Amino acid sequence: MAKCFKKALNKKEGIVAIGGTSEISSAGTQHSISEQERFAFANYINTSLEDDPDCTHLPINPNTGDLFTAVADGILLCKLINHSVPDTIDERTINKKKLTAFTTHENLNLALNSASAIGCQVVNIGAQDLKEGKPHLVLGLLWQIIKIGLFADIELSRNEALAALLEEGETLEDLMKLSPEELLLRWANFHLKKVGMSISNFSSDIKDSKAYYHLLEQIAPDGTKEDVPRVEIDMTGLYEKDLSKRAECMLIQADRLGCRQFVTPVDVVGGNAKLNMAFVATLFNKHPALTKPTDQDFYVAGETREERTFKNWMNSLGVSPHVHRIYGDLHDALVILQLYEKIKVPVNWERVNRPPFKGAAAHLKKIENCNYAVELGIKKAGFSLVGIAGQDLYDGNQTLTLALVWQLMRRYTLNLLEDLGEGEVAGDDLIVAWVNKTLAEAGKSSSIKSFKDKAISTSMPVLDLIDAIQPNSVNFDLVRTGELTDEDKLDNAKYAVSMARKIGAKVYALPEEIVETNPKMVMTIFACLMGRGMKRV
Repeated sequence: MAKCFKKALNKKEGIVAIGGTSEISSAGTQHSISEQERFAFANYINTSLEDDPDCTHLPINPNTGDLFTAVADGILLCKLINHSVPDTIDERTINKKKLTAFTTHENLNLALNSASAIGCQVVNIGAQDLKEGKPHLVLGLLWQIIKIGLFADIELSRNEALAALLEEGETLEDLMKLSPEELLLRWANFHLKKVGMSISNFSSDIKDSKAYYHLLEQIAPDGTKEDVPRVEIDMTGLYEKDLSKRAECMLIQADRLGCRQFVTPVDVVGGNAKLNMAFVATLFNKHPALTKPTDQDFYVAGETREERTFKNWMNSLGVSPHVHRIYGDLHDALVILQLYEKIKVPVNWERVNRPPFKGAAAHLKKIENCNYAVELGIKKAGFSLVGIAGQDLYDGNQTLTLALVWQLMRRYTLNLLEDLGEGEVAGDDLIVAWVNKTLAEAGKSSSIKSFKDKAISTSMPVLDLIDAIQPNSVNFDLVRTGELTDEDKLDNAKYAVSMARKIGAKVYALPEEIVETNPKMVMTIFACLMGRGMKRV
C-alpha cells in the first residue's frame, strides 16, 4: 500500500517527494513539496529583492533547488521579512560579511524570532532546519512571510476604499469581519459583476482564464489618473481554445499591468488555489480600482500596537482559525480556549460548541463558549477577571477582551521561565531581581526599579542585559547616549528588539513599547531575555 501511495504521489504533476532517508528530511518521514511553489517563490524573491546589494544569492534559479540553499545564511529571510513588514528587523543587526557557523546561526535566530513576531507559526522550525534547507519547512515559512506582506493592505483600516465592497444591508462592521481572503474574493466579484460574471473560489472557477481576462479589463488604468497611462487589455486571447495557451495570453496582459507574478499557465489551468490567490492579491495591491464611497462619512480605527502584538502572538502559536481582527475573531471563544491549552490549563472540549453555528440559537452557542472561557480563567487559571462576563467577549468589548488576552500572554511567558527554573514561581519581582543581578555581575551600570522605570525608555538596560547574556554581542558604537530625543530612543529600541531576537529571545513587543515604557510589553521583553539567559547558564 505504501509503495502504491508513493508512486501515485510522484506521478502528481508538480509534486516532488522527499524521502525519509534524505539528508534534508527527518528520519522516517516523507514530505511532498510543490515545484510550482518553489518556482513562484523564487521568482517573487528575485523581483522583490533584486535591488538589494546584500542579496548576493540573487537571482535564484527557479528551476532548481537553489532556493533552499539561498536561505541558509539567514540574510535573505531577514530581507524578505522587512519587505513584507517594513522595519521589523534593524538592518544593523544582520550579519552580512565573513559569515561563520555562529554568525549564520544568529541570522537564522533573528529571522525566525522576527517571523514569529509578525505572526508566522514557527513552532516546529529551527535554525538548523533552515541551514540544511529542508524544502517543506522552507516553503512553509516563505509562504507565511509572503502572504503577510500581500495581505497587509487588504484591510478596511488601511484602505478605506474597500468600503465600496459593501453590499446592500451591510454595515462597515460586517465588512470588517471578513478575512483578507474573503475580501479578495469579494473584490474580484465586485469588478466581475460589471460583465455579469462571478466566481466562488480561486481554483476551479478560474481555470479557463475567462474571469481573469475580464478582471484585468476592469482594473486596467483608464488614463484618468495623472502619471498613470491608459492600458488597453487585448482580449483576443480569450478565444484561444487551448486553455494553457489562453492562460499564457492572459498572463501577457497581466504583465502589461506589472502583475505577472506567482502563477504560470500550469498553475492557472491546474487551479492552484494558493498561488492563484497570491496572483489576485498582486492585482489588488497594484490596481485596486476602488473609490471610497462619498455618500457616507466614516473613520475606521486601525489596530493599536498592543492589539497587533497580541494578534501576532496568537497566530504564531498556530491557533485556528487565523486571527485577523482580535475582537471579531475571538467572539466564539474557540481561539481563547486553544490559548488556555497553550498555557497548560486543560479544556474540556466536550463542553465546547463547534462551528458551523447555525440557526437562531447560534449566538447562544457562542456565548456559552465565552462563559466557559471566563469560568476557566477564574477557576483553573486564577486570573483576575472581575467584571468580565462571557457576553463581553461575545460583544467584542475591547477593554475587557484585552484584559483576558493579556493575562493569557503573561501566563504563557511566565510558564516558559518556570519550565527553566527550579520550581520557583516566576513573577515581576523575580524578573526585576534577576535583571539587576545579571547586570551587576556583568559590571553594567544600568538597573531597573520596575517595568515602569523611565530609564528603560533609553533601551540601555535592555542592551546592557543582552550584552551581559551574550558578551560583546552589542555594538555600543551604534547606541545613542546623552540627552536623547524620542527619535534617538526609537533608534535604540529598534536595535535592542532586533538584538534580543538575534540572541534567541522570542520577543513580540514593538520598539515603541520600550520608548513609551509600556509595563506589560516591557515585562515580556525582560522575561524573554531572562529565559534566554537561564538557558545559557
